[in-house]
Amino acid sequence: MDTLMKVLSALCLIGALNWGLVGLFNFDLVAFIFGTMSVLSRLVYSLVGISAVVLVILAIRNQMNS
Repeated sequence: MDTLMKVLSALCLIGALNWGLVGLFNFDLVAFIFGTMSVLSRLVYSLVGISAVVLVILAIRNQMNS
């Protein structure tokens, strides 16, 4: 579970940094690296979104168990 949390957190951090760059500088790092809406960039966006949802679910579950 510890490894899963690290992976989920890293993916959310990547997403947060990317959105920060988009908001501040109108620069999409994921699209720059993998191409605009390429299969790889869509995969990264999807994994970031899924990671965020899983982290929220785990946080709610932890809160209920505390």
